[in-house]
Amino acid sequence: MNGIENYLGFLLAGIIMNLTPGADSIYIITRSIAQGKKAGIYSVLGIGSGAVIHIILAAFGLSVLLAKSIILFTIVKWTGAAYLIYLGIRMLMDKSNLFDREKAEFKKVDLWKIYREGFLTNVLNPKIAIFFLSLLPQFIKPEHVNSAIPFLILGGTFLLTGTIWCLFLAYSASFMTDTLRKNDKIGKIMKKVSGYVFIGLGIQLLIKRN
Repeated sequence: MNGIENYLGFLLAGIIMNLTPGADSIYIITRSIAQGKKAGIYSVLGIGSGAVIHIILAAFGLSVLLAKSIILFTIVKWTGAAYLIYLGIRMLMDKSNLFDREKAEFKKVDLWKIYREGFLTNVLNPKIAIFFLSLLPQFIKPEHVNSAIPFLILGGTFLLTGTIWCLFLAYSASFMTDTLRKNDKIGKIMKKVSGYVFIGLGIQLLIKRN
């Protein structure tokens, strides 16, 4: 099938990978709990867009540069970590109530901001690029490794299953916290927790081995 072998095996592996909690899952859950279903959906769209970039890079071999260049990998890694820590600090410094009912209906600029943050969270994580580069070739026939088509098909499959799972996370997290949104005190606590989560993710990205 277009140079792909053991497609069902890849599908199963992809689903298992998607179910494994990671920075993207935590980001989506945090946004959904804090700001509701719409924010969660835009987070998913942003992260999905970031994954598209990684898939294209893997398909056309550009991720090899990232995998082989320690300097480039380190620059991207530190940039991504710094961005996550920045998001966390900004949430800790913001004194407004995270569950303010008057802000329930987001403006377009707010939704774009949430989308952009999700996109950058994903695309600035070099480990995702390495993941695609190491996983996809395992399911491509040797004579087709120089073709972008099997990479795009497998990447698209992984993106589809991942998006379905992420949307489920967004809807579930939002649904389970609807009652909490009516409590101002919990809203302030959740903002602090969300800030520390983002800072923790950034630090984890820095200290985790390549």
